[in-house]
Amino acid sequence: MTSYDYELFVIGGGSGGVRAARIAAGLGARVAIAEGFRYGGTCVIRGCVPKKLLVYAAHFAEDFADAKGFGWTLPPAEFSWPQLIEAKDKEIARLSSIYENNLLDSEVTVLHGNARLLDPHTVVVNGLHIRAEHILIATGGTPYLPSIQGIEHAITSNEVFDLPQLPQRVLIVGGGYIAVEFAGILHGLGAQVTLCYRGQHILRGFDDEVAAHLQAEMVKKGITVRLKQDVAQIQKLADSSLSVALLDAQAAPLVVDAVLYATGRVSNTQDLGLAEVGVALNDKGGIKVNAFGQTNLPSVHAVGDVTHHISLTPVAIREGAALANTLFGPAPVSADLSTVPSAVFSQPPIGTVGLTEAQALAQYGEIDIYSSTFRSLRHTLSRRDERTLVKLVVDSASQRVLGAHMVGADAPEIIQGLAIAIHMRATKADFDATVALHPSAAEEFVTLRNKIVRKRQE
Repeated sequence: MTSYDYELFVIGGGSGGVRAARIAAGLGARVAIAEGFRYGGTCVIRGCVPKKLLVYAAHFAEDFADAKGFGWTLPPAEFSWPQLIEAKDKEIARLSSIYENNLLDSEVTVLHGNARLLDPHTVVVNGLHIRAEHILIATGGTPYLPSIQGIEHAITSNEVFDLPQLPQRVLIVGGGYIAVEFAGILHGLGAQVTLCYRGQHILRGFDDEVAAHLQAEMVKKGITVRLKQDVAQIQKLADSSLSVALLDAQAAPLVVDAVLYATGRVSNTQDLGLAEVGVALNDKGGIKVNAFGQTNLPSVHAVGDVTHHISLTPVAIREGAALANTLFGPAPVSADLSTVPSAVFSQPPIGTVGLTEAQALAQYGEIDIYSSTFRSLRHTLSRRDERTLVKLVVDSASQRVLGAHMVGADAPEIIQGLAIAIHMRATKADFDATVALHPSAAEEFVTLRNKIVRKRQE
């Protein structure tokens, strides 16, 4: 009989790996976990959590300006980037220690160091060879940087949280959710922001109307958006500013204080011994797994961003829990990812769940679209020129609501509730029969009446 040191060894101390380790230990398995940086992973250390804290900070500029419309007279506000970063660092340190303590409380063996596979049942970490019945890889992802001249002068979402000072002129390269979020953050904190994206519109993969609405709102706030353009090279000048040449030869170089790249993320699959052991990768460079998180090697598993599937923290958590229950529970469990809500903490924010208009049209052929834009009650007194968008995508035949989308204040909080209804296959009639909560932006979802029928062009 083969002897193992642990039933489960987890490589990676982020949300997915930690959840799998704790649940597996709770089911009676002997579990160890190794992390080469800090426990908590991308989300806690340099992702969702610090980003959301900076989003809160960035909102105060508009809040102070809006207060005048409600009768408040305020002295000139002053902002300190170092003070914000210091407060952020303390909170992240607190959360990271909680992650590690929760593992210890769950009787998981916690290791600090980079682990790699030697064979399908053996890992090495800090010079120790450890045998495990099952190995879980949950090493997440990292920002992608292209190979262009001067790229060493650029920063990513990893470094932006630790800048000693707020750069006054920033070029953000990319058009995805990370790019638009940092455009709003840095602009709200006082920087002059230009967003440069090689595509025809921002937020590829999101509903087209949602993307267009957000772009218009960003431009109204003073963010410069330059589409169909990309960076050719970056040059550092004598005063430490950066001169950025664009691929468009007719465009003048941009002089900025920082270039932030947000052009996607890649899976952390390097230096894990995957090729040597024979773990297969998918066409996106992530670890290839089946519906239960198993790779082509029966003893090796993967969850979260390292699979390059749906790169969201709650997805990694759900996959980690499902894997632990599959390996050590009474029956195999696969994570249900049929209706995954998501948010973009842009300014204004986006909340979305279900299918976009284009996706629904491709799948169902004929759909009903209900959408509305309006100025919120708050801005009737603040006089801010910001509009909210709400949208429902409905299958014409069954009247089931296929997707819900919102751009506006509190959109993520509102969409979370709608995700329950859409997961339960609610119909437009169910929405219509729900009494509105007035006055609120959320009530628009149950009062939408104007319908536009879309048919797929054959």
